[in-house]
Amino acid sequence: MKLIRFTATAALSCLLAGTALAQTTVNVLSLPRSNESETAYFEGMAKAFEASHPGVDVNFTYLDDEALKSRLPTLLQSDQRPEIFYSWGGGVFQEQAKAGVLEPLGPKASEECLATHPKSLEQAFTYDGTLYGLPLYAADVVIWYNKDLAKQAGIDPESIKTWDQFLAAVEKAKAAGVTPIVVGGKDKWPLQTIYSLLLLREAGGEALQEAADSGDYSNPAFLEAAKQFVQLVNEQPFQPGFMDATYDKASGLFGDGKGLFHIMGNFDYVSQSASSTTGKGLSDDQLGLIAFPAVEGGAGDPAETLGGNDGFVLAKGAGQDAADFLCFMLNVENQREGAAAGYWIPAAIGASDALKNPFFVEVAKQIENSPRHQLYLDQALGTSVGSSLNDIAADLATGVITPEDVPDRIAEAQMFQ
Repeated sequence: MKLIRFTATAALSCLLAGTALAQTTVNVLSLPRSNESETAYFEGMAKAFEASHPGVDVNFTYLDDEALKSRLPTLLQSDQRPEIFYSWGGGVFQEQAKAGVLEPLGPKASEECLATHPKSLEQAFTYDGTLYGLPLYAADVVIWYNKDLAKQAGIDPESIKTWDQFLAAVEKAKAAGVTPIVVGGKDKWPLQTIYSLLLLREAGGEALQEAADSGDYSNPAFLEAAKQFVQLVNEQPFQPGFMDATYDKASGLFGDGKGLFHIMGNFDYVSQSASSTTGKGLSDDQLGLIAFPAVEGGAGDPAETLGGNDGFVLAKGAGQDAADFLCFMLNVENQREGAAAGYWIPAAIGASDALKNPFFVEVAKQIENSPRHQLYLDQALGTSVGSSLNDIAADLATGVITPEDVPDRIAEAQMFQ
């Protein structure tokens, strides 16, 4: 097993170099791992697979985020393409599938492999009914809350099941002198996340996927969600100067106890501590989380979740050994080991029992019970429409546009998709 590291400017001429002794080389192109321990975790899997598959050599190559995105299209069209590569799913993945640069996993995978992950997560790596890869981990957007501030305002967040109940809690918090919601408006995507959740509840994930596939965004849910979003904005629920606050700043404010709610991914558990002035943030005893509420009259299932879903896919021409390693890398045992180490919320069914963080355990349950895990819309809907949603949410929050302007803005973005 060889481990090859590259920076964004590194030459790719030796990217996929194997060993002369190996009969078969499986090259895996990935993002750099978060620390040496996580890198060693992947190295260990490669060695274990090689030990049980004589004649197979597994090489991990790492490119940073931007380098992977910029180099991969060319690499996939060349004879130096990897057999397996890292994927965020969504619009970019779908374009790769359309271009014919991916290899179907289904025909090469065992029944055990195909039953390892929830269908709601496999959808991110499925195009036109064909499965090309598997998820590594998932992230879920929830509503984090501060128990001390909730008690101060006389609010029981656990009782919030509908959007109207959430708006009532916002009003009650303001009346008690508590900032209802902190948000990093300067980065735009935190605002877009709120709009996306409302859109998911209004339309449902299947309808959003149909819009992404067809390029037809005339579904009235896009307008209705914008109205719901502005309904929230009109309550003035955010901290003063929210449009000058980055995500890190807002996360730190939440960690410092400056707001009741923070609508954010499970990763905020770490960020609210790291970004707080004390470096400790809210304790586990002070933290709580709930799922985003249902919208009355919406077509979406309130059990559907929204978040990230990163994984690995097969490149065109990948053989059986590559498919076998992909399944091995993401099997329940290896996913459980990653969960126990605290690297992520695992995607494999049953692997979440190794999680030690109680909040991650709850998020994992939400994802596993979700009929559909919707990928972040700025990824799922393609580059042009996705980035436009960020601008739309920011403009709605600042009154630059009205909800009625949203359909035209999305249609305009679709022209450049």
